[in-house]
Amino acid sequence: MTEPLSAVDRVQIYLERIGAAGGARVVPLTGDASDRKYFRLLQADGGSRVLQVYADRFEYQSLPFVNVAQLLERMPVPVPAILGHEDDLGVLVLEDLGDVTLQAHLGAAPPAEHAALYRQAVALIATLQHRGEELASSEAMPYRVAFDVEKLTWEMDFFIKHFLIAYRGANLTDATRGALRREFDALVEDLASEPRVLCHRDYHSRNLMLHEDRLHLIDFQDARLGPDTYDLVSLLRDSYVDLTPTTVDELMAYFLALKGRTGQETAYRVRFDAMALQRNLKALGTFGYQTTTRRNPVYIQYMPRTLRYVADNLRARPRFAPIRDLLADHLEELRG
Repeated sequence: MTEPLSAVDRVQIYLERIGAAGGARVVPLTGDASDRKYFRLLQADGGSRVLQVYADRFEYQSLPFVNVAQLLERMPVPVPAILGHEDDLGVLVLEDLGDVTLQAHLGAAPPAEHAALYRQAVALIATLQHRGEELASSEAMPYRVAFDVEKLTWEMDFFIKHFLIAYRGANLTDATRGALRREFDALVEDLASEPRVLCHRDYHSRNLMLHEDRLHLIDFQDARLGPDTYDLVSLLRDSYVDLTPTTVDELMAYFLALKGRTGQETAYRVRFDAMALQRNLKALGTFGYQTTTRRNPVYIQYMPRTLRYVADNLRARPRFAPIRDLLADHLEELRG
């Protein structure tokens, strides 16, 4: 049986096809939490592009990344241009947006620039929601999937399995499991019942690239319908960045102003906190999975901040007290 070609092998074949095998340099890039691999192709003429290499061959027109990119371009929302594809090699050729994510840029940005970039990021969410409603069509994949009860429940189970049990070693009794499921079911039912808008699904500082003084969206292939709080939670309760409470309040007010809902901050914050709890627990599940199953320890550093978000949320909302009591026996960060 022939061994499948590695990503590096397939990149080499791609270079040979375009006649660049001898005059181009390929640099591996840090990937995401998926099975995709990324490479920067530095061309002999000084240009560059990014090769997004999938785990297997694909059909270009059926690729979620392509389908969603076409939708976002119609809005328009800035995304990397698709420059080519080799379906049999699983290679998608993208515009090179550089290396500066919003997360990376904030370390060197002065406060005024920091604030302007976040307002730009918030404005993009408002555009996604507004134009997403106008462009709704079953031909676009995001309108066929949603954060429904099944999906949100799966994510809560993922947290229990991969963070609480596998990473933290919690020994849950049947009674505790049942009580947690009842509390999570109530949370999920509330979130799934909210009116749905177009969501990027992973809208945080590592998926926003600063290119030519403008933020661009990446990693959007899993876009779907969900609550209007989802993407804003991803941005303002970001596991990779600390934002002050004042900044969060100001950006939330700015978002609501863009939506024509000034004065609704209190009611919106209740829904925001519920979404943040679910989203942060799901993130912990992903971090636990990457650490214990994928043997990728890079996400351990982001667990304390995410746990702090969860702890603050559980303390701030009395309705979450039962969840706090159930989890505190196994997560010391939630005690006190």
